[in-house]
Amino acid sequence: MAIAQKSDVSLSEIIFTGGGDAAADRRILRLAGDGRLLKLYQGIYTSNLSSPPESIVQRHWASIVSHLLPQGVLSYRSGLDAKPFEGRIYITRGDRARTIELPGLVIKVIPGHGAVDGDVRYKELFLAGQARWLLENLAVGRGVGERVLSQTALEAELDKMLSIRGEYHFNQLRDTCRELADKLGREKEFKRLDGIMSALLGTHATNKLSSKQALARAAGRPYDPTRLDLFTTLFSSLRAAVFPEVPSNAEKGVARENFAFFEAYFSNYIEGTTFLVSEAEEIVFEGKIIQNRAEDSHDILGTFHAAMGAPWRDQPAATADEFLDWLKSVNALVMHSRHDKNPGQWKTLNNQAGTTMFVVHELVQGTLREGFDLIRALEAPMARALMTMFVISEVHPFMDGNGRTARLAMNCVLSAAGRSRIIVPTVYREDYLLPLKSLSNNADATPYIRAMTRIQEWTAAFNYSQPRQDLYEQLKRCNAFEEDLRHYRLIFPETSAAA
Repeated sequence: MAIAQKSDVSLSEIIFTGGGDAAADRRILRLAGDGRLLKLYQGIYTSNLSSPPESIVQRHWASIVSHLLPQGVLSYRSGLDAKPFEGRIYITRGDRARTIELPGLVIKVIPGHGAVDGDVRYKELFLAGQARWLLENLAVGRGVGERVLSQTALEAELDKMLSIRGEYHFNQLRDTCRELADKLGREKEFKRLDGIMSALLGTHATNKLSSKQALARAAGRPYDPTRLDLFTTLFSSLRAAVFPEVPSNAEKGVARENFAFFEAYFSNYIEGTTFLVSEAEEIVFEGKIIQNRAEDSHDILGTFHAAMGAPWRDQPAATADEFLDWLKSVNALVMHSRHDKNPGQWKTLNNQAGTTMFVVHELVQGTLREGFDLIRALEAPMARALMTMFVISEVHPFMDGNGRTARLAMNCVLSAAGRSRIIVPTVYREDYLLPLKSLSNNADATPYIRAMTRIQEWTAAFNYSQPRQDLYEQLKRCNAFEEDLRHYRLIFPETSAAA
């Protein structure tokens, strides 16, 4: 890079010699001799005398490697990472192996074939195409281990490709790899790749696979590994948490009916199925279907029945198969009047809320099964309940009714253990939804655990055996029905009574 005047130096953090301009090279060497430039490697200088040289090299690694090894191919694991891994980058170029060491970066040069069809131009380098890096990362031999992905990681990448692009494109990729293997002399690598891809498709023995994710795919139970990581994060937080034991006070008679009624009312209200309390009472206790709102009426009635009766109220699943069947049955009960929503059937199209994409439909059952393993491994009833609700909410396995299904599943776990179920009143909507969002987006479980612990204590503070009208008035004094969340907050019954 030529330097026309002194100000150029301060504008360029990385400066190279050897660009064909002898006068510019002399100026660079003179500035380096005066201490205004720092030499990083032969022919590579920086004008930044303040930052650690390692940081500078890491920022400009692509320009540096392009300068030193033009036409080289980022290969092996670097073909996928497209950046240094643990301070190393792997470049295929020429016919001689060598190592170039700079501050904070080791460049491993591997002899081999230059760019081929499918490789992508990247500055003065090439980035190995998908077929190429798949083959390269199945190489074996002395000294190869450090520059290739583990088979577990490679299988995870293949599983992702199959899940997102489908079998047709997956087989197209295999054909491309077969052709490229002949060109690169990677026949042995293709044989291994072919075995793994066939096993993932279920057309080959699974002994070719090593990762849990790939084995689940081959068994017909693929799951979302990103969601499983999130579930594991919550699992760890729930195991470490200490929950108060909040016993149920609404097990029988009028108390049970009143609780189930308000649970159903609020659970539907939070999803946008809104009625006056008096209208909801007519639906539940008088069998009235509100004119022009038959489907909404049945939503409340179905939720009420699920909160009142077995097996949905207090008989949680003991196995993964039972868990899936339980979910389908309760969703069918709640949504049974909405035939266009396929009640009780797994979604066949992907769904999302805002910018949040839920688990893709092909991975629903496998992800629920993985989540159930974590639910079953928790000891505290509240921990199991919160894990249950989050797993269902995050998977969103149905076309509609996912929130109601998740809350009913949570409460089923609590009822089975004799603990208080949870009602989420309208005024608490954001206190409930925002921690769920924080957990989903930021893997921060603390707000979720805190919010749900608080609302369980609030729920248990009422006397549900009192006349329903009196209970309604008490809930109203606690701001339970308020939608103006800027001016109203949740109040506990003791506080409201004192006021």
